Amino acid sequence: MSCRIVVLISGSGTNLQALIDNLAVPDSPARIVGVISNKADAYGLQRAGAAGIPFDTLNHRDFIDRESFDRALQQQIDAFQPDLVLLAGFMRILTPGFVTHYRGRLLNIHPSLLPKHKGLQTHQRALDAGDAEHGATVHFVTEELDGGPLILQGRVQITPGQEAASLAAEVQQLEYRLYPLAARWFAAGRLQLNDDRACFDGNPIPPSGLRLEDLESGI
Repeated sequence: MSCRIVVLISGSGTNLQALIDNLAVPDSPARIVGVISNKADAYGLQRAGAAGIPFDTLNHRDFIDRESFDRALQQQIDAFQPDLVLLAGFMRILTPGFVTHYRGRLLNIHPSLLPKHKGLQTHQRALDAGDAEHGATVHFVTEELDGGPLILQGRVQITPGQEAASLAAEVQQLEYRLYPLAARWFAAGRLQLNDDRACFDGNPIPPSGLRLEDLESGI
């Protein structure tokens, strides 16, 4: 039985599209069974519809606080009976109760080399800091914003005089490779969260995460 995935989005859904394309093959260990957005006009919902994936919306502005929204969101997600929940540009800070409910089966992808540059505007912040490299990180979600055990990172070199827009475009291409790979690992039973430690094939992942470049070069 394939791993059932629900994807949460707020915007254009480019990472969602990468997941759809990667998992829409006959031997896929996972399938996306639902997409939920907190914004009814999110373009990612059209991507889901075009792929024949059920989708729904839940406007956070209809709720008096984060807790009540997250409770309703949890009910909506659980109706799909997911094995894995993926945050793909879902622009909401999640409450501890929500995160605890999905502990060990909730992943996020963040456009920086965590723990550097948590939060927003990561590309410009990397440039302003004079970083030599930048990238993206897949991690298990915990109560800490953009925290949680790191799983996988991909890196790009920052070139002299580079602007945030071009750096963002490079990082996006990395994200499209990283997220489907991590989802496949989870679906195949190779990726788990054990005692607050991300594990791959039963072995603890280094605190800095696995490096995509090392995996692709066979190291």
